[in-house]
Amino acid sequence: MLKRRILMSLFGVIICAIAVGIFKIAALGVDPFQSLMSGLDKLIPIAFGTLYVIVNVILLLFSLIADRTKIGIATFINLFLLGYITQFTYEFLQTIIVDPGMIVRAACLIVGIVVICFGSAFYMTANLGVSTYDAVAIVMSEKWKLGKFQYIRIATDVVCVVLGTIVFLIGGGTWREVPTVVGIGTIITAFFMGPLIEFFNEKIARPLLNSEKNKESE
Repeated sequence: MLKRRILMSLFGVIICAIAVGIFKIAALGVDPFQSLMSGLDKLIPIAFGTLYVIVNVILLLFSLIADRTKIGIATFINLFLLGYITQFTYEFLQTIIVDPGMIVRAACLIVGIVVICFGSAFYMTANLGVSTYDAVAIVMSEKWKLGKFQYIRIATDVVCVVLGTIVFLIGGGTWREVPTVVGIGTIITAFFMGPLIEFFNEKIARPLLNSEKNKESE
């Protein structure tokens, strides 16, 4: 049972990382945390994969100090793999999709949303720990009792978007380029991914996990 949950976590993180790479090709906005990462990537001259690990290690230290109960195997899979797989996917797709037009970018955005929801369903259903970013809002809502999770999460997402925009501009980006990291894709991922994730949870991820449970009970 644990083996299947680990494999589901690994699969989910890989799929989510590929999706973020597709989002970057679409250049119509990424999810709030990745908008912060995109801003930092513009400002700090190191590889995206390495930068992702550094930022998440800082967030991991916060969770280990504040409340380590939500940290698990999947947390470390996400920490060490997602950034590098995203970097590889983006660089690979750039060799295939060169100077895409708006129709291609819109198609990439749609594909990216479906793929990231599919991956998230596996990652969440495996229930082996949350990402370091997700842990921040959980600690603030459950440990520190600062408010309901959904409102804390909206607040942390807004902070990420604002900081991401600021550091993107400081790093040399222009206002005209801002919608490539904070755009329609950011709005969709922040507010409308839930139902699609639940669809994949109900139709694929949970039945897959439950089939293993049934085998063990036989």
